Amino acid sequence: MFRNYTLRIGTAGWSVPARYVAQVPPGGTYLERYARCLNAVEINSSFYRPHRRATYERWAGSTPPGFRFAVKVPKAITHQQRLADCGALMERFVGEVTGLGDRLGVLLVQLPPSLAFNLPVADRFFDDLRERIDTPVALEPRHASWFTPDVDDWLTTQQIARVAADPAPVKDADTPAGWNGLAYYRWHGAPRIYHSDYNEAALASLKLRLGASIARGIPTWCIFDNTALGAALGNALAVSD
Repeated sequence: MFRNYTLRIGTAGWSVPARYVAQVPPGGTYLERYARCLNAVEINSSFYRPHRRATYERWAGSTPPGFRFAVKVPKAITHQQRLADCGALMERFVGEVTGLGDRLGVLLVQLPPSLAFNLPVADRFFDDLRERIDTPVALEPRHASWFTPDVDDWLTTQQIARVAADPAPVKDADTPAGWNGLAYYRWHGAPRIYHSDYNEAALASLKLRLGASIARGIPTWCIFDNTALGAALGNALAVSD
């Protein structure tokens, strides 16, 4: 299920900062140019506002066949409804995002730091999501209650991959866990989150971790979210070399 052993590297969004323009082939939209260099991207704007299905269809049509999108689940579901009583919102989101067709690779569910693990709510949410769409799910929890052996077992049973986040908001959050059918590394920039550029040593270490994951037969994604000062694209290109 969901087997694809390609290493996917990308950024949150497909902007091309001025300092990296020369490293991106010319011609076409920014997405078309980006997709000639990297094989994945994470759509974060879906977290803040809905996009029409036609918009997702246009984005899919701007990329080559091997390209894949990860899409962040709306904050109306994760932060406002806090995973509860969100069937109508979920229905709308799925109806929109499936416009990506076979370019849709992962759904990213990022939870607010205040949202503790609640088994009945989590069970219901992910069961409802699975009834609507069978896309692999990467979960980025940020409350310590999600980082226990019992929850890890539950994630495995539910086939949900826990994101490996940097910097780690709690102990062990920088290591993939849960379902081993997907590894999803999400690097936000350190020491200053969203801003800091990763140095060569950090990127070399990450590259080894990604290679080891692929060697174990795990479909692996690495997304750089340190976009505030434009560092993400340079880091992604360096790791993809």
